[in-house]
Amino acid sequence: MKHILTRRTIRKYSGRDIDPKLLDRLFTEAARTQTLGNLQLYSVVVTRSVEGKAALAPAHFNQPMVTQAPVVLTICADFRRTSTWAQCRKAVPGYSNILSFMNASSDALLFTQTFCNLAEEAGLGLCYLGTTLYMPLAIIEALKLPKLVFPVATLTVGWPAEEPPLSDRLPLESFVHSETYHDPTPADIDRFYAAKEALPENKEFVRINKKETLAQIFTDIRYTKKDNEQMSKGMVAALRHQGFI
Repeated sequence: MKHILTRRTIRKYSGRDIDPKLLDRLFTEAARTQTLGNLQLYSVVVTRSVEGKAALAPAHFNQPMVTQAPVVLTICADFRRTSTWAQCRKAVPGYSNILSFMNASSDALLFTQTFCNLAEEAGLGLCYLGTTLYMPLAIIEALKLPKLVFPVATLTVGWPAEEPPLSDRLPLESFVHSETYHDPTPADIDRFYAAKEALPENKEFVRINKKETLAQIFTDIRYTKKDNEQMSKGMVAALRHQGFI
């Protein structure tokens, strides 16, 4: 079994296809994960075609693994199926609201993580795309998602053609709090981030971008206030378009 402590993000894949029976088995097993009210408030759109992946690529900033992976999975928060079920059974659904979106998103992300663990155990490689919430309307259009269905996670999946180094992680004490939240002091921050900031590759990021600290790479280049605010507006528009607000 592939050990969780050695998991890697895989962006390069071999030409080998993924047997649909294997995917179905992994979906079946992942569906045993926790779910709100046993409603399974998620759906998965499986994209295999060249055309389908090309349609999704712009929403993910044309990252090459989107078109090169044999399979792209878009996991959606889905209250439409449950609402339709209710309407077909003389019940009146009331899920056009933010709480329902959050509940369905939680279900979808729990399913996503369970699927990731199972897929990696089976030998598959994965890349979790953080771009899914950046331009959701483009994904909604490409996948023809109806009201009350919203994309929350995307995975590129294939047989690995690389073995990249492990990503660094913060120490346990930085994110585990006993009884109540401990607001970190400057001294805590120095201790928590010392190893990350000392990595040669991170020092190189700082140097080539002409910044003073690694934190400035994230605030000034990768996740800027301007971009965050603009994409937040896009997400609110998409939530309204899909009927959650």
